[in-house]
Amino acid sequence: MTAVARMQSPPVDLGSPEAAAAALRTFWRLSDAWQLSVAEQLTLLGVGKSTLYQWKQGKVGPLDRHVLERLSYLFGIYAALHILFPEADRADAWLRKPNDAPLFGGRSAMDRMLAGQVADLYVVREYLDAQRGGKA
Repeated sequence: MTAVARMQSPPVDLGSPEAAAAALRTFWRLSDAWQLSVAEQLTLLGVGKSTLYQWKQGKVGPLDRHVLERLSYLFGIYAALHILFPEADRADAWLRKPNDAPLFGGRSAMDRMLAGQVADLYVVREYLDAQRGGKA
């Protein structure tokens, strides 16, 4: 496919069930890499247990904008970590290690992310983007 043909491809409908299923498949892989518990998954996604279990069973409809925003931050955090730490194990472990940066106050980035607010995901993403010298 030529570059021109790629640029003329129809835009992906992020509100479609297919896009939602793809995003959640990526989240499940991220969850495995980060060894997230169910409680951590619930908090990071900002959803209830019944919703999470429906998704895990493949019953996925369009995701609302709040979940999409959270997923975007989580995917950006994952990508930034794997740029900063080319060794996957080290990149994934960084999240749970104590951090002396003022943003974390000796706690881990995961602790900050699990505070439950989307803003907590945002600040971790921004911190990592700054550490790697740029924006996403």
